[in-house]
Amino acid sequence: MSKFSQYSFAGQKALIRVDFNVPLNDKFEITDDTRMRAAVPTIQKIIKDGGKVILMSHLGRPKDGPTNKYSLKHIVPHLSSLLGGTTVLFADDCIGEQAYLTAGMMRNGEVLLLENLRFYKEEEKGDEAFAQKLAKLGDVYVNDAFGTAHRAHASTAVIAKFFPADKKMFGLLMEAEVKSAEKVLHEAENPFTAIIGGAKVSDKILIIENLLDRATDIIIGGGMAYTFMKAAGGKIGNSLCEEDRLDMANELLKKAEAKGVCIHLPSDSVIADKFDANANISIAPSNAIPDGWMGLDIGPAACEQFANVIKRSKTILWNGPMGVFEMAKFQHGTKAIADAVADATASGAFSLVGGGDSVAAVNQFGYTDKVSYVSTGGGAMLEYFEGKELPGIAAINA
Repeated sequence: MSKFSQYSFAGQKALIRVDFNVPLNDKFEITDDTRMRAAVPTIQKIIKDGGKVILMSHLGRPKDGPTNKYSLKHIVPHLSSLLGGTTVLFADDCIGEQAYLTAGMMRNGEVLLLENLRFYKEEEKGDEAFAQKLAKLGDVYVNDAFGTAHRAHASTAVIAKFFPADKKMFGLLMEAEVKSAEKVLHEAENPFTAIIGGAKVSDKILIIENLLDRATDIIIGGGMAYTFMKAAGGKIGNSLCEEDRLDMANELLKKAEAKGVCIHLPSDSVIADKFDANANISIAPSNAIPDGWMGLDIGPAACEQFANVIKRSKTILWNGPMGVFEMAKFQHGTKAIADAVADATASGAFSLVGGGDSVAAVNQFGYTDKVSYVSTGGGAMLEYFEGKELPGIAAINA
């Protein structure tokens, strides 16, 4: 059993770092509450134990201190409803007198949300004195914010040093994230297929390099595929291409070959005469795209080619879409991949989906329950798979 599940929070003030960095529209309504819902089981366990819950998070990137636009007060009503109508107290500062007084007067089972941590520059600087002020609010520190685990910020990494080893731990979300990532990175059953999409090769070089020692197959889709196509001498029309990364693309292909890893590039593409939802479209080989046209999705042959690889896999990591899935004409490839991942999962494969756009796609197509695990941390998961140590994880394990 996990440390968190075994711990009794009765009468304890649990200071939890959550990731409530959710998108708000101009009326301050939450447009996607995935991250908030993900933290609910951790909060509920502490309430059930008879503990006191003190939540801290950031929201957006406020530049000049407190701003109404980035105040966490906007999410209080929704948080209360997610917790079954539990009253959520709010402190208009995350350190300050009001925060300490409210925390000190809390009764068992109550929940307090502190104001946006990033209203203080010290948060992102990893300031020790600021971390210590935050630490005074709680008896136990729980990090449940995988989305910020790659940041060495005051509330995610530095604060842990002010708690003894038995009073700092991961929450249920963080435990599940780490366990799923570990399973893919260190306990993968072969064939292990990594599906890497997105616009730029430069964003994904490190993850591809690290996976060359682990994966049996790497599928490359999205805009980054055309840099590989051009590097191999193909014609890609007006498709996205990082001209300064052509040598690197060839280098990655050579390394993969030397290690016996099969890299799969899309054999054909859905091409468009402009980057527009109403563009004229056609199908072309990915290495023979006419001038004036650009590849915006993988084509039907590539969908079939990739699906066959995915369906025989036992471990699947998916990071990044296959095309501009936000536009209906160019979402077929990403949906076909989602279908194949769901089929493989139903046949017993372990599938982990991570990275903002692939998570958005899985949510959009309604596949969240058809894959093994959907990660809440885009940048954090990427860095984890690049082989980097995440400060938020190291701080708890120290």
